[in-house]
Amino acid sequence: MQQALIQRVVEELRTTLPGRFFGKVFQLTPLSFAFDFGLRGEFLYVSVEPSSPRFYLIRRRTRDLEKQSMPLTAFGQFMRSRLGSAYLVDITKDPLDRIVRLTFRIDDESGSIFRRLIIQLTGRTADVFVLDELNRIMAILREPGQTRMHQIYHPPPRPLKEPREELNVDVAQLDAYFASLDVARAFDSRAKGIRSRLTKTIRQQRTLQAHLHEDLARHGDPEAHKRMGDLLLANIRTAVRDGNKVSITDYYAEGAPAIQIEVDENRTLQDEAAGRFRQYTKAKRAAEEISERLKQIDRETATLEHRLQQLDEIIQSRDEAALNGFEKPAPAPKVPAKKTSKPEKIAGVRRYLSTDGYEILVGRAARDNDNLTFRVAQPNDLWMHTGDYPGSHVVVRNPTRKEIPQRTLIEAAQLAGRFSQASEDAKVVVHYTERKFLSKPKGAAPGLVRLSRFRSITVEPKESVPRL
Repeated sequence: MQQALIQRVVEELRTTLPGRFFGKVFQLTPLSFAFDFGLRGEFLYVSVEPSSPRFYLIRRRTRDLEKQSMPLTAFGQFMRSRLGSAYLVDITKDPLDRIVRLTFRIDDESGSIFRRLIIQLTGRTADVFVLDELNRIMAILREPGQTRMHQIYHPPPRPLKEPREELNVDVAQLDAYFASLDVARAFDSRAKGIRSRLTKTIRQQRTLQAHLHEDLARHGDPEAHKRMGDLLLANIRTAVRDGNKVSITDYYAEGAPAIQIEVDENRTLQDEAAGRFRQYTKAKRAAEEISERLKQIDRETATLEHRLQQLDEIIQSRDEAALNGFEKPAPAPKVPAKKTSKPEKIAGVRRYLSTDGYEILVGRAARDNDNLTFRVAQPNDLWMHTGDYPGSHVVVRNPTRKEIPQRTLIEAAQLAGRFSQASEDAKVVVHYTERKFLSKPKGAAPGLVRLSRFRSITVEPKESVPRL
């Protein structure tokens, strides 16, 4: 804020604030406050953000300020404790400086004392101070250290060049003006950040593109490698070697001239030819892969550059709604929900669901047990039956072929005991095994099976899981 504007605000406040008590303190940000002077919906707003110090009345609902506020910092608590119930005696602005002084008087049994609140709206040195009656510093908002505490307050050095006095806004409209200014700054900040990230991504794409071209050049021309390998093989008997120099005939060139190439003198021409063919294979594969990758990068870069152009148009038009949606991904297409198939109906079977989500099937009569065990159950399903007592076959379905959890094992065994002639016993032994270890003796009665291996568990017979 410029000096002339601050002076106008001070003059406006001098007609309303003196004689009013300092009330509740709302800390809106670490460097901004709203002070309640009992103005019925209006609050004194103070911000010492270095980029935009502010001082004026705002109109708010108390409950909105309470929602917006953060817990008071140590400075806020000190200010509330030392100025609470004090009433404002005077409010002044330093001549030729952006410093506002609020003088308070506190009356108690021992007499009257004075305190001052200094609001320093000086850009980078913006700050708030609480002073005693001798103008000694009692608390500092932005400099909580002890270096200036208890010293006499002195304003910061004035800048050599004051900001130009250009703002001509009615004092009553300051809140709306600065709110619109904040919106514009927020838009510019967000747009700058988005544009910076986008241009950085484009630079990275171009750098990657350059590196791929370098890789392609390092691999060389595949056809040149192949051609040299063919020439080496064609000149096996006629090549003339002199150290690491080899003279061969170039049958691919017009007139078949003699050419000279370098080959390690400890390496045969056959090995050199094989090496050239390997280079040919690598270079050809690299050319195919890098070429495809370069095409992809070209497409991605073109898309990014198009988005950058769109962003610049949004910034130019200052379209906040378009900026909000710029970086949000397009909503995924809605996939129609699959129709849930009806639960499989198996005649003569009770169906349960274990706590771990496994389906448990319990046979009813002897023929139902046969059907459940030998037609419905899969090889890796877990099969159960009470030991030494007639009863239902129980199958725990195991489509994932993982180990059945112990809790499900117990719940299924309890069902096996419950649907057996041992249902009234306190405890019952239940045999269990995987279905693949069962067989049906030839001519055996329904429900009779042979177990090639099994284990046992002792449980209490009961129905402890929900039936489907």
